[in-house]
Amino acid sequence: MAEAAQIDPFVFRLAIFVLAIFVGYYVVWSVTPALHTPLMSVTNAISSVIVVGALLAVAVEGVEAAETAGMSRWLGFGALVLASVNIFGGFLVTQRMLAMYKKKQR
Repeated sequence: MAEAAQIDPFVFRLAIFVLAIFVGYYVVWSVTPALHTPLMSVTNAISSVIVVGALLAVAVEGVEAAETAGMSRWLGFGALVLASVNIFGGFLVTQRMLAMYKKKQR
C-alpha cells in the first residue's frame, strides 16, 4: 500500500495564517464607513478571546519541555500586550466616533 503524503504541521498552520491575513484585509477594506464602529466592536470581542488564550499560554506549567514552556510564556505575554492595546485603542476610537453623533450643547 502506498502511504499518504503528510503535510508538515508548520506549513499547514502557516498557510492558514496567510489565508487569514488575506481574508481579514479584504473584509476590513470592503466595509463601508458607516459600519466601522460596529466592526471595531467585533474586533474588540475577538481581541478579548485572544487575551483569554494569551493568559492560558502565560500560565502554562510544565506541559511541554522547559525551553518551549518559557517561549510559550513570552509569546503569550506578547499576545496579551498587543491584544490589550488593540482593545483599549478600539474602545477609544469607538468612543470618539460615537461622540461625533452627539448633539452639541450650547
